[in-house]
Amino acid sequence: MVPILSVRDLTIRFGGVVALDAVSIDVPERSIFGLIGPNGAGKTTCFNCISGLYRPTRGSVRLGHTELTRMPRHGVARLGLSRTFQNVALYPSLTVRENVMVGAHARLPVSMFGAALRSRVVRAAEQEIAHAADSALATLRLSAYADRSVAELPVGIQHRVEIARALVTRPRLLLLDEPAAGLTAGEVDELREVLLHLHEELKLTMVVVEHNMRFVMKTCSDLAVLSFGRKLAQGSPEVVANDPAVIDAYLGGVL
Repeated sequence: MVPILSVRDLTIRFGGVVALDAVSIDVPERSIFGLIGPNGAGKTTCFNCISGLYRPTRGSVRLGHTELTRMPRHGVARLGLSRTFQNVALYPSLTVRENVMVGAHARLPVSMFGAALRSRVVRAAEQEIAHAADSALATLRLSAYADRSVAELPVGIQHRVEIARALVTRPRLLLLDEPAAGLTAGEVDELREVLLHLHEELKLTMVVVEHNMRFVMKTCSDLAVLSFGRKLAQGSPEVVANDPAVIDAYLGGVL
């Protein structure tokens, strides 16, 4: 079976610094795949190359059979790849529902000028987007917050709003960059339940960058470990947890 995401020999340099050095990763379809390693290992840089934010110096990225490496970000998004960021990037003056609807703007079938004319096609598309937003909120267990300003919500809820905004784009692959950062233990457990529910209900493939090792080990079916821009190991959580190099260099025995 062709992996939903295939990264081959991915290399990127910033001046004289090699941030990623010949990284190759295959992500199985319908998996929750964890990308772990210490700060500076290259995890977010890898995400940025996959999502089109950075152009690698060498190597390739494929979504299924489609080459993404030189594709602009909006093209990558239209093919079904969506992501969240380390720092929650929501509009504080908007409600939860409005923030989620913003994520579906690319689905409008007209230009911005056409949207301003409020044609019947645009109105129908807006109704569809509103319905999709409410569906995403329900899936993320956020319906009770739909009409509240995101600025007044705790960080854990804001993280889930950002995931809902990514979900409304109907992705084939969802990249989550440190979704558990800043969360309490209870919020981390709730996030895990939500992601497992997403995976089971939508059969959605996810790639998760995360420093919370207990969260990763309980949530992910497969892992890859980066070290100074290179892939150190890949396998099931059990295989990675028992890799002496991984334990000694990165996990400090927390497993």
